Amino acid sequence: MTRREPLSFAGTPVPLGTTAELRLKVAETYTADPVAVPVTVVRGAPGPTLFVTATVHGDEINGVGILRGLLNDSDFSGLKGTLIAVPVANVPGFLNQDRRLPDRRDLNRSFPGSRSGSLAARLADVLFREVVRQSDYGIDLHTGGGERSNFPQVRGDLANPGVIELAQAFGCPLILDGTGPDASLRKTAVAAGVPTLVYEAGSARRFERPFIEVGISGILNVMRHLRMLPGEIVEPPLRLWVDRTHWIRARAGGILDIKVELGQPLRRGETISINTNPFGRERSQLKAPCGGVVLGLTQLPLVHPGDAVCHMARLDSREVVAWGEYWNGGSGRIRS
Repeated sequence: MTRREPLSFAGTPVPLGTTAELRLKVAETYTADPVAVPVTVVRGAPGPTLFVTATVHGDEINGVGILRGLLNDSDFSGLKGTLIAVPVANVPGFLNQDRRLPDRRDLNRSFPGSRSGSLAARLADVLFREVVRQSDYGIDLHTGGGERSNFPQVRGDLANPGVIELAQAFGCPLILDGTGPDASLRKTAVAAGVPTLVYEAGSARRFERPFIEVGISGILNVMRHLRMLPGEIVEPPLRLWVDRTHWIRARAGGILDIKVELGQPLRRGETISINTNPFGRERSQLKAPCGGVVLGLTQLPLVHPGDAVCHMARLDSREVVAWGEYWNGGSGRIRS
């Protein structure tokens, strides 16, 4: 995409060959202090522009660790293009360690936003105008929500050739197909002509080093693929494209004994959890309805009927065997 130089963010020009740390004002607090989104812009020679956002959900902070590591430990001297890094997209949620904004809206259901709307709409508008629309590609960093944890995976609309390109380059063994929720950052960005994927790994309110390292490696892979950085892409030993997933929910309230772990291959009928009452007497078991792999698990052993316990990818028998070999060989076991 051809753009007028220099790129400008909230009226501040950032010429090629420079790095700028900026703050994009969104609103004010009750004490009239500014609410501003921190953004780092790294510019090299002419080339593509990639945005990377973290903490769109304010308590999902693994992405902060990913961008800190990427910006502080990477060599950008040979950069061709522009990296727009937004480590704290949802500043109010981040400060409160809350998924949502103080107005109780979900920023990831508020794009493209509005200059005159709610706090969520105004924040979405600033991010969309100043970051997404100035980019050619995007990566949005997330973790499991609430008390759930996710095995590393990328998600994107695989009907879009640009998204397929990013997903394959990132290097995650599991690639999930889906357009994303309405008004989410990635769905709105793709509709605006900016191929964008989501990297999901780990759980909220903590830094998990193995998941952070996978994220850093994936972003560098994408930048190498786009010829923004020199070097070869690190290919995963296995890559599975997933178009069907299934949530397994508690059938009764009680206390869970989880029998599986993140990334574990599952065969039809395999026990996922045993539900007991406070006296330890078994009430029910949850079993895998099909073959697949554990994408996400609750970290809270206390459940009501209908609570999500396990998110699994549905795989055919050949894929289950391939993933089992990958898992049993040790490559797929990524623990926080």
